[in-house]
This record gives sequence, structure tokens and C-alpha cells, in this order.
Amino acid sequence: MTSEAAPAANAAASDKVRVMLVDDSAVVRGLVTRILEEDSGIAVIASVGNGQMALSALERQDVDVILLDIEMPVMDGMTALPKLLKIDPGVRVIMQSTLTLKGADVSMRALEMGAADYIPKPTATRELAGGMDFKAELLGKVKALGLARRRDPNRKARPGTTTSARPSIISSAPRPSALTPAAPLKLRTHTPEPPDIIAIGSSTGGPQALFNLLGVMRAGTVKQPILITQHMPATFTTILAEHITRVSGWDAKEAQDGEVIKGGRVYVAPGDFHMLVETKGVDKILRLTKDPPENFCRPAVDPMLRSISAAYGKRVLVAILTGMGSDGAKGGNVVVQAGGTVIAQDEATSVVWGMPGAAAHAGICSAIMPLGEIAPWMIKLATRR
Repeated sequence: MTSEAAPAANAAASDKVRVMLVDDSAVVRGLVTRILEEDSGIAVIASVGNGQMALSALERQDVDVILLDIEMPVMDGMTALPKLLKIDPGVRVIMQSTLTLKGADVSMRALEMGAADYIPKPTATRELAGGMDFKAELLGKVKALGLARRRDPNRKARPGTTTSARPSIISSAPRPSALTPAAPLKLRTHTPEPPDIIAIGSSTGGPQALFNLLGVMRAGTVKQPILITQHMPATFTTILAEHITRVSGWDAKEAQDGEVIKGGRVYVAPGDFHMLVETKGVDKILRLTKDPPENFCRPAVDPMLRSISAAYGKRVLVAILTGMGSDGAKGGNVVVQAGGTVIAQDEATSVVWGMPGAAAHAGICSAIMPLGEIAPWMIKLATRR
């Protein structure tokens, strides 16, 4: 089978997010193409059946986002991933994964290897064709990652192709108009006392950022407990906690309802549950709830931050990392109003500057910095005496 991209389609796609589909099922490729091209800001410019064909297509095509299946004949997705990134280090790759322990583990390894995100793969074509949740997630991730790719200052068009500096799609975070100078971001003064708890919120690109941050802020560098809400489904959060333990040495696990929070541990919000904190006597305990999604997410960062602020007052340190949307900005405002401190990852090192951008533009941050500088800054604040 050959690439289904056409020169005329390529020319028409110059101002759109350019997508390549890689899946051995022609039926799946056809259904996903129809979903994507219902959006006027997206063009599917290549559709191929295995990783080897994807490599050949990427050599010829200027692509923003690749949807890459894991299990394929000739060359599977995990074999193709590093080869694709070698051809074009800036291309955003979304892995298509089943919601199984094996699928979650493979997806997490793909994220460590450089994939930008993953999307759960429906188990039946009827789910693919009719699932509104799948459609919304697919379109949201493709557009957000495509926009981030177009904003990459190091992005270069591949030989023989043309690109537009900015596609006509909607940003995932409030941004100043391109026609007016960007207003300088205002920073707050952070609380002088060391925090009693550290909270982290993240979404798209979050696993890679968490591995980086906690790989530096390894077990033993700080004594406070760390609570993490990463937008992920069940099963994936189990694997995320295991990978955090492996890369950082922290005792990381999914939170359990009613357990007492202890220092020196990392608690990850389980998929499909909000993770909250309550005070019970002298203890702080975790609560898991099925309250309605917030910011279209469960788990969500905002309810976690509101509850932490109520339980710990001003001795709270929050980091908002890369991710789509604005989750964490409202909860972060509650934290700073109580005297706590919020920092955000900067745009240059974020896969998508949605969540940290929303926090930055809300004026609630004491620092906005590259990912590599966040852990040393947090260690310094957490160990202050």
C-alpha cells in the first residue's frame, strides 16, 4: 500500500494542522480521517499502513502531528517512533493505545522515548465511529499539539514543502492578540515559609515533565508529600506511578481513599477520580470522589488545589506543568489567596502551554521558568529553614 496523500491536498493544507495517520487498518484510517477533516483547521496529508511506510512519507511530507498505532506488521509503532523523531525531531507523535496494562506500559515507554501524547484506541469500530468522547479528545489533542508545533521557533519546512507560520486553529490557552504587543506577565511574591505539601498538575506532555522534574527532585531531597493530578484514564495512572518510582526513587503510588498522607511519598490521582485532601484530627487524609468532571476532566487539578488549600493554608507549593486547557488556574488562585505559592512551566519547554499559560496570564505565579529549573527552585523553597 502507498501513501494516500495527494499533491493538491498538500497545497490546500498549508495553513492547516498537517496530520499523518499510521495504522494497519484501512477502516480505522478512513474513520479517523473523516473525524479529523470535519474540522476545517486539520488536513490529513498522509495515511499509511505501517511504520516503514511512515518513515518514507515523513521524508517527503511536512507533517505537524503523527497518529501512530503501536501494533503493526513490517514495522511496529515503537520501532518506528525513534526513527520518525530522528527524521523530524519537532514532529508531535500521538500514540494510539488500548486501555490495558500492557497498552499503558507501552504508551508510557513511548512518552519517555519522545512521543508527545497518547490517545486510547477504541476497541471496536462502532466506538470509533460514534464515540463523542473519543472525537473530542482526538480533535483537541491534534489541534493543540499542531498549534504548538507551528509555534516552535526551530520548526523548518521539509524540502519541497510549504508551511504557514500559524494555522487557523484555536489556542488551548488565553493568549494576547498577535496584532498587539504581549502584556508583561506579573509575578507574585512567594511565601517565605517552607511548604508542608507540594502539589503538581499536568496534562499533555505531563508524564515526560514529571519524569524530568522528579528525576532531579529525587526521593530524599525534600521531606514533604507530593500530590500529583495528571489527566489520565484508569490503568494509565497505575503505570505512571510505577514509572515515577523507577525514574526517581520516590515511593509513588495511586492514592487510596481514606489513607493518611505521609511525608516522603508521591500520591497520584487515580484515573476517573478526583483526589482531595481532608483534615481528620491531627492527620491529613486523601479522599477520592466521583464528583462531576471539572474542566472536562476527572481527575482535575482545581478540586485538588482547593482542598489542599483548605487543609494546609498558606504552606502549599504548587507547580503547573505542560498541558491542554486551563485546569489549575482557578484552584491556583485559591492557593495564592490563602498565602500559598504557585509556579508554572514556561512556554518554550511546554509541549502545550495551556494549563501553565492560563496560570501565568491569571497573575497567580511567583515564577514562570523552564522545566529544567523548576526542581532546583522547588527544592530550595521546600528545604528553607
